[in-house]
Formats: sequence, structure tokens, C-alpha cells
Amino acid sequence: MSLKIEHLDHIYAAGSPFEFQALKDINVELEDGCFIALIGHTGSGKSTLIQHLNGLIEPTSGTVYLDGQDIFDQSKEDLIKTRFSVGLVFQYPEHQLFEETVAKDVAYGPKNLKLPEDEIHERVKWAIEMVGLDYGKIKDVSPFELSGGQMRRVAIAGVLAMRPKVLILDEPTAGLDPHGRDMILGQIQKLHKAAHNTVILVSHSMEDVGRYADRILVMYHGKAVYYDTPTQVFRHVDELEKMGLAVPQVKYLMRALKKQYPEINDDLFTVEDARDEIERVLGREHHV
Repeated sequence: MSLKIEHLDHIYAAGSPFEFQALKDINVELEDGCFIALIGHTGSGKSTLIQHLNGLIEPTSGTVYLDGQDIFDQSKEDLIKTRFSVGLVFQYPEHQLFEETVAKDVAYGPKNLKLPEDEIHERVKWAIEMVGLDYGKIKDVSPFELSGGQMRRVAIAGVLAMRPKVLILDEPTAGLDPHGRDMILGQIQKLHKAAHNTVILVSHSMEDVGRYADRILVMYHGKAVYYDTPTQVFRHVDELEKMGLAVPQVKYLMRALKKQYPEINDDLFTVEDARDEIERVLGREHHV
């Protein structure tokens, strides 16, 4: 399910002393089935942009097309369907948990879709297991008795249970320890590979972006500055730093090694790829 953004502008408090243009002529097509990272400094327009993608915020001008359909030019009922197709997980989604059991909370969305009870049950079980939790052990537990990481996964399961074709996650690992972060991102990657859906991940971690993303969309002062593969985007080290961003630490290491070993490939940004490249170059030198 593709998302095409055309000439998208958004102005908050237009005409008032507090007027602020959060989005400025955004033009980008987000490919179907792609794992996309959305990065940018605080205030760059990331959160405003993702809330346009399922119609939560209306644009000042321009629009968003979902599989060719202008999402802002449809009935209220169809817009609700769009929001089920484009699932949005806000930061700290566990704050939105409210039901007495995990299973009931995850079932809330599918029930609003007016699905048959057997399908609701199947979706709830699938979604809970997809986020790495044991359905049998956790389904009747109060979500408020869980750990922070488990609550986060239950909240994400509630969105997954609606089987969105596009899954948007706004800093899903914020506040979690490294183990919890790796667990959630690993499950999101597993889901992406299994369902072939489009994933849009808002993140400040360049390491996570480099590890999981197929493409990166860089926002700066309300504009889409780059939209390309991680390899291409991370070549703009100096430009990214001027925007208050960075590249993965491994990238800096490979750039430094390039000065001493000109033959080394400094386009690498994951630990695994860098290790293999360093072993290749240093091994060759030792052999010589």
C-alpha cells in the first residue's frame, strides 16, 4: 500500500501571533512494502507529518494519496477505514491501555471493525504472539500488572490486531532499556518480513535506523531533505551534522580507517559489515 505525499504544507495557528509552519512543500512517495526510517531533530516536522498519513491532521495545502486515493477527499466512514489501514503507534502507547485484561485491550480495535468473534480471537492471539508475548500466560492478566516493556508490546499488539497495511511507529523504543529496545525492534522487523507491509519508524537512533531501514526520510525545518537508501543518506555526514543529526558510530570509525587504509569501504554502518570489511583489509595486509 503506497503513500504519495504531494505539496504538503501545514501551518499551526494560521493568522495568529503564534503562527508556525511545521511542513513546507513535502513531496515524496513511500514505496509499498518498504521499511522506512523517518529522522530529524526535535521540531523538524516528523510527528506532524506522520499524523497526516492517516488523516489525523488535515493539511493547510497539498494532500496524501493512499493507493491513489486522496485521503482527505473521502467520506467520514472511508476516512475511518483509512485509519485502520494506516496504523499509528504514538510515543509511549502504553498510556492508552485501559481494558481490564490484555486480551480485551488488544481486541478493542478489531471489535470496532465489527469482525466476527472467531476472527477477533484469532487476530488477538496472533498480534500478542507477534510482539513476542505468550498468549496463554498473558491474555487474562491486567495490562497494568506488566512491566513497562511488556505494556509497550501489548499497546503495539492492539494496533497490529487491526492488520494495518501501513504501520507507523513514533519512537516505539523511547524509555526502554537496550534489551527491551532490541526485543521490540526485532519483533517489528519479524512482522515486516512476514506480512510484507510498509513500516515507517520514527527514531533518533542512527544505529537502529542503519540496522533496519531500507530507506531513510530526513526532515529539517519542515522540509524533506533526503529520501534514499541508508548508504546514500549516510554519505552526507557533514550535512547531517549541520542539521543536528549524526550517522552510526561505525560510520565514523570506517571514515577514520579510510585515511590509513584507502582501499577500505567506508560506506558501511553496521557492526557486522564493518567487522567483515576490517578483517578483509587487515587480513590481506597481514598476508602480504
